[in-house]
Amino acid sequence: MEATHRVLVVDDDADIRDLLVFVLEQAGLEVSWAETGEDALAKVREHQPDLVTLDLTLPDMDGTEVCRRLREFSDAYVVMITGRASETDRLVGLEVGADDYMNKPFSPREVLARVSALLRRPRLGAPSEPASSVEEPAPVAGPADAELDVGGGLVLDSARHVATLDGERVMLTPAEFDLLRALATRPGEAWEREELVREVWQGEFIESDFLVDVHIANLRRKLRRAGSRTTWIRTVGGASYLYDPS
Repeated sequence: MEATHRVLVVDDDADIRDLLVFVLEQAGLEVSWAETGEDALAKVREHQPDLVTLDLTLPDMDGTEVCRRLREFSDAYVVMITGRASETDRLVGLEVGADDYMNKPFSPREVLARVSALLRRPRLGAPSEPASSVEEPAPVAGPADAELDVGGGLVLDSARHVATLDGERVMLTPAEFDLLRALATRPGEAWEREELVREVWQGEFIESDFLVDVHIANLRRKLRRAGSRTTWIRTVGGASYLYDPS
């Protein structure tokens, strides 16, 4: 299959790195790799990958610090890969801008499912192409080529993956934007976490409660920092979320 997307694999464990590179290249992706945080940041600038798989434990810096620095200049999807079992490590990773995470050990099928699901979602108006032969559901429904006024001065530009509040940009990660857009296209309707995972992440391996809750918390915090007093996203019954710009 012709390589239509670029992926950077970041891991200092040669066995895991080689496995990831092999699996992703077999899926038809253009793959480069790095084994340190500094090298990873340099290669993100040089190659401008669509997606980065990022180990949390690197010889020169923690993977969360790599992700934080990467987010200053790149909107590449970031999948963190960790052997750390604690929820805190995953929480910090998602808070600094990761879109998804995988625990070690992982299966090649899991890697392809996660990567394929993310790469099927458009970035900055680029056309969406299948990343592999893995079957995935359709991307989030809604206007893909126009601005969507979702109330309260909040406007979502799906073509560029940009959210603005009263004309000022709100800096969201790709996953945060897609989550907000999904909720906003069905205002007043409650979404269960599992529904949001299927709609936004399109993956069968994802722990829905933790992933959705962290991204919702990040969205609320960023909208508050932008000066909004609106609630935007309400929790319903302790297990569902509802978009409400009133």
